[in-house]
Amino acid sequence: MEFFRARLLPDSIKKSDALFTTRWVHVFEEDTPEGAVYRPDSADLPLSRRPREQLELKADGSASVMMPGPDDRPVPIPARWEEQDGKVTVRTTGTTARELRIVSHSADRLVVRR
Repeated sequence: MEFFRARLLPDSIKKSDALFTTRWVHVFEEDTPEGAVYRPDSADLPLSRRPREQLELKADGSASVMMPGPDDRPVPIPARWEEQDGKVTVRTTGTTARELRIVSHSADRLVVRR
């Protein structure tokens, strides 16, 4: 199984990378034509009445997308991620199937194309 996990990671991404050690929060105020911008949940995020989507990836290929629930609290939706064409693609499972493609990332910014 470890071999399978290692193959999922692109050469440019390590298991200790911020991509896998951070809960990412959508900061829609910063969205660009390139994609939706996410920041670490530890960042100084602007207050918002609109609930913010969150994203968490693990080095083992699992992921979780937190969407606003009926009372606006985040509800986790299980997902999986894989490397595809040099980019990381996250796919949710179940009835709420979505695909998110991470087009760029750094320690303090993640850009996602839906």
